[in-house]
Amino acid sequence: MPKVIAVTSGKGGTGKSSICSGLGYALAKQGNRTLIIELDFGLRCMDIIFGMKDVEYDISSVLDGKCDIHTAIRQTSLASNLYLLCAPKDPFYTVTAEQITQICQDVKKYYDYIIIDTGAGINSHVFDIVAQSNLILVVTTPDPICVRDARMMSDAFYARGNQSQRLIINKVTKNALGYSLVRDLDEIIDAIGVQLIGVIPEDYQIVASTGTGQPIPSGSPSLVALEAISKRIQDEYIPLTIKVG
Repeated sequence: MPKVIAVTSGKGGTGKSSICSGLGYALAKQGNRTLIIELDFGLRCMDIIFGMKDVEYDISSVLDGKCDIHTAIRQTSLASNLYLLCAPKDPFYTVTAEQITQICQDVKKYYDYIIIDTGAGINSHVFDIVAQSNLILVVTTPDPICVRDARMMSDAFYARGNQSQRLIINKVTKNALGYSLVRDLDEIIDAIGVQLIGVIPEDYQIVASTGTGQPIPSGSPSLVALEAISKRIQDEYIPLTIKVG
């Protein structure tokens, strides 16, 4: 059965959507037919990240009966087996967890992986949507506020029975470690209480790529980290190496 992966964070600005797009790109490059479902309605950005212009149909089009799910899903230009279902243009459009679950049920036989880009923040809507995923990736940065919010979100997931969680620490620099924010990565892992699956260094190349709809350059530190995370998701043993600038 395809894996449904929910990528979430307790606070905005952690780079969650960039991780969704980069992880989807890495999985697709490795031969997996991958779908990204964007649910961050207030901060819709995946169409920009993938360089898509004039997106006619999105999730709201499907739920409002304007088209079927396959019409709304768009193939990206970055990889032939990477697809996107955009969030509604209306930031106040609402969906239920049951509707998202039904969408996943309708399309999961066509994909090896479905990545759900949830809205940021701690609210019941996010918890209800994430509940039907096979794996939760909790994203944080070394910022103490992000770390605290990630811990609160993770605790709530555990309390609801969502045990399959892994931690991604994003935007890591030497200045963020050992100085004013946190002493080291172990301090972050211990504070959140979730097993680490990957560390992504601060990398302007991913910022430039996601802002222009271009592929992340091969060999960039962020892409190397995302490829390692994607392989760990597929149960490959990839040693954790951390290189930060």
